[in-house]
Amino acid sequence: MTETPTAVLPPPAAVTAAPLPSGSPAERLRNSGLAPLKLAGRILLPIVQGGMGVGVSAHRLAGHVAALGAVGTLSSVDLRRLHPDLMERTRGLSGERAKTDINASNLEALSREIRAARQIAGTRGLLAVNVMRAVSDYAAQVRCALECGIDAVVVGAGLPLDLPDLAREHPSAALIPILSDARGVQLLVRKWERKQRVPDAIVLEHPGWAGGHLGAAKVADVSNERFDFERVLPETLAWLRSAGLEGRVPLIVAGGLRTHDDIRRMQSLGAAAVQFGTAFAVTEECDASDAFKHVLADAGDDDLVEFTSVAGLPARAVRTPWLQKYLAVLARTQAVVHQRSRCAKHFDCLAQCGLRDGLVGWGQFCIDHQLAAALRGDLKTGLFFRGRGALPFGQRIVSVRTLIDYLLTPLAA
Repeated sequence: MTETPTAVLPPPAAVTAAPLPSGSPAERLRNSGLAPLKLAGRILLPIVQGGMGVGVSAHRLAGHVAALGAVGTLSSVDLRRLHPDLMERTRGLSGERAKTDINASNLEALSREIRAARQIAGTRGLLAVNVMRAVSDYAAQVRCALECGIDAVVVGAGLPLDLPDLAREHPSAALIPILSDARGVQLLVRKWERKQRVPDAIVLEHPGWAGGHLGAAKVADVSNERFDFERVLPETLAWLRSAGLEGRVPLIVAGGLRTHDDIRRMQSLGAAAVQFGTAFAVTEECDASDAFKHVLADAGDDDLVEFTSVAGLPARAVRTPWLQKYLAVLARTQAVVHQRSRCAKHFDCLAQCGLRDGLVGWGQFCIDHQLAAALRGDLKTGLFFRGRGALPFGQRIVSVRTLIDYLLTPLAA
């Protein structure tokens, strides 16, 4: 590991709680005309901040979003990169010790980040941790987050059929899978019911609009009409009603939504809340570098490209110099795909890795290396995930408070 982190977590004494907003969430909701999100026994703003790794959504972003009465989400992926001492501890390691020590350092970083986010949020809002089902240390990260007292665990990039088992000793924690169509909802809920659990909420993410890893089998499927909110929301609500779960599982939609009117429109279709990713990634409190934020803010839809990730999933990102070069030689790299004796980073961050495992059709690059470069704002070598659609403030970087106020304010005002 030769990369150097650029973000530094302040010691606990330096983490200060965000100032209380000028009005309770209930008062602000009355003025907005939106319905609240009722989740885990709480009344929340119908605004969910999506989890973004590596290090993009950590304690600063999630804590400040929750402090304003919404759902703030940390991403569990490779959080040690925000902690210089943990990066130093894992530098130059090789073999099995590298994997063990890196995983342990990431769990320590996750616990630090949850504590720091809680200091900022206090008892306001709701704090969640997003864990990718595709990562090799998925189960350990879920358990760590729960043991640290996280309010909710959100899981995407694969079906988390075993999540109720992992959370059995933490019945008060909300469990939230990320899915993309009604068929996936039916499959998961039926499996969970056998474990005496149903989702506390479900995120329905549209792969045609979202950023990062997408919930479709292949790139050609991302714009399939079965993912359209006008279809998936009624279908999912109808199935939940037939299963006797009407009103018990709030639906949160994600992908390409940017305004107060979007939230109102989705609620009219039956959604309880809207998740925003890229819009929060370009806020002042986002844990990534300023250079990272400007890459996303300066990009438009014409600058985005869809491709298959090393995790075997479709993905959407900014067409940076690195990604452009990678795609230009993709046919050649696919022609020489082969299984490698070990992970080049001695990390094995993914349970299945196209590069390490020699999987034809999967990506052939180190995703941890590329996302870590993006965190630093390295345009030449970074992989910058971004969703489609114009950002609320164009190329401006604004505060979390400014963004949430914008989302709560009818456009006519």
